Amino acid sequence: MTGSSYLSAAELSSVGSPTLWAVTIVGVLVLLVLDFLVTRRPHEVSMREALGWSAFYIALPLAFGAWIWSRFGSQQGVEYLTGYLVEKSLSVDNLFVFMLLLAAFAVPAVLAQRVLLYGIAGALVLRAVFIALGAAALQTLDFAFLLFGLILIVTAIKLLRDALSGHEQEVDINKMRSVRLLRKVMPVVDDYHGTRMTIRQHGRRALTPFALVVVAVLATDIVFAVDSVPAVYGITEDPYLVFATNAFALLGLRALYFVLHAALSRLVHLSYGLAIILAFIGVKLGLHWAHGIWSGVPEIPTLASLGVIIGVLIVVTVTSLRATREQVSGEPEVVPERR
Repeated sequence: MTGSSYLSAAELSSVGSPTLWAVTIVGVLVLLVLDFLVTRRPHEVSMREALGWSAFYIALPLAFGAWIWSRFGSQQGVEYLTGYLVEKSLSVDNLFVFMLLLAAFAVPAVLAQRVLLYGIAGALVLRAVFIALGAAALQTLDFAFLLFGLILIVTAIKLLRDALSGHEQEVDINKMRSVRLLRKVMPVVDDYHGTRMTIRQHGRRALTPFALVVVAVLATDIVFAVDSVPAVYGITEDPYLVFATNAFALLGLRALYFVLHAALSRLVHLSYGLAIILAFIGVKLGLHWAHGIWSGVPEIPTLASLGVIIGVLIVVTVTSLRATREQVSGEPEVVPERR
């Protein structure tokens, strides 16, 4: 068997009919508009509000997964649920970066959810672009799976290296390329003016810190897309399921941020777990590529992948909580850096 045996464009299968694609995209847009309406008046988010929206955005994708399972079968159902779990896990790490950015830019609490929402909207657009590029690569390049696998393994190594060095905890806004570029283009005022991105000062249009933090979040979205899209393609080759898992994982981030804000600092081993998961999926993609050339090469079943991912997440959560229990008990022991 040779590399030419890979799926051609005509053979790339998907459960997503034009109607299903249209309904899903409209549904995502409706939910996004609803979030903008909810945040139109800046306010601090209460835990009750955050828990309510988080419950909604967890129940919705799970119900959708049940529909996928009943409508298209167990294989697609498992692929969707596994992909969603991978994307949700990666999104938690994304939230930690968002938390650092919001702190670095001293974003007022009443504006935090609007910043997050702009980041989510930008991430949805970027993920759609990367998903389309990924689908095109799978249709035209015999080595696309190997390329995706290498991207994930390199990302896992970088994630592990950053976790060991503690580099991931450092956010210097003055060194961010996006911020430096904006400051060269337009003047920047020191104070926030609500959700306004620009104001007129001394007869000139100037940017607000709100504009800088939104652009910084959007810039990090690009990095996240490079990691997450190949990761979910390692679970399913169906572009529709890839889009659905990404969309559902992203839509719930705004509320999830406020639920997990205090707990995020306790997940000190999360990066280790994500590095293991990304490396595992990278190996899975490499084996899938090799299987297309040499049929004797084994492949990793999706159900087995689901078990590995759940197991890794449980282990790193338990070890993280144990490692930071002094932080909760109030003992004066130094809390270890996030790993």
